[in-house]
Amino acid sequence: MIVSVYTLKKPIFFRTAQSVNLKTAVGEITILKNHRPYITFLRPGDIKIVDKTGKTDTITISRGLLEVLPGSRVNIFLR
Repeated sequence: MIVSVYTLKKPIFFRTAQSVNLKTAVGEITILKNHRPYITFLRPGDIKIVDKTGKTDTITISRGLLEVLPGSRVNIFLR
């Protein structure tokens, strides 16, 4: 799946990933390939993005919005 993370000023992350783990308004979730479309607010915490090799990138956020689109696209908008 393709994961993109944007701030108000610019994109800060754009890579292929195996999974994304983050805290939403209703609890912690993990997004995998072919996840159903979804949109929710994000709570403060860490976003953990794992690639094919198992390498984990961590982005600490205060708040934002998660959008999961058909075709395994994940967009994260940070504020």
